[in-house]
Amino acid sequence: MACLAVPFALFMAAITATGAAQAAPTDPIGDLINDVAAKVEPFLARFDLVATLYHGGRGMRDRDSLGCKVVPMRTAAVDGVTVPRHSLLFIKETVGLKMPDGRAHDGFWYASDLGGAIHEGRIDLFTGHTAGSMQPLLPINLSKLTVTKVGEFSGCPSA
Repeated sequence: MACLAVPFALFMAAITATGAAQAAPTDPIGDLINDVAAKVEPFLARFDLVATLYHGGRGMRDRDSLGCKVVPMRTAAVDGVTVPRHSLLFIKETVGLKMPDGRAHDGFWYASDLGGAIHEGRIDLFTGHTAGSMQPLLPINLSKLTVTKVGEFSGCPSA
């Protein structure tokens, strides 16, 4: 499975780097990426998960359950059973959303955190350190997302 994840990730990064994925989460590039994912789906784990957004306020620690710094628009908290930690995830609906640095999101997230309130069928997406950081993702809050495990990572995700 890891041998498929790298070419798949490179393909998606190349498409996103062209700047074509600039629209809302239902853009044609995201659909194309999803179609490619569907062709290799027997080798990839795919989940329909309800998203909840969270930010760094209200006493939240700045480290995830791996001890790594949480990264805005990259860190995902999972249940650890359905979606294991150390999973590299592709979330179609986040492709093209605005990142904190102004670039378009490529759809990749790191499952590096666990949440006590996250049970099967849910995923938490870290948006940033203020409530305002949630704005770009508000349209997908509490929505069912297409989450595909495209690989695994070790260590801490890079910012």
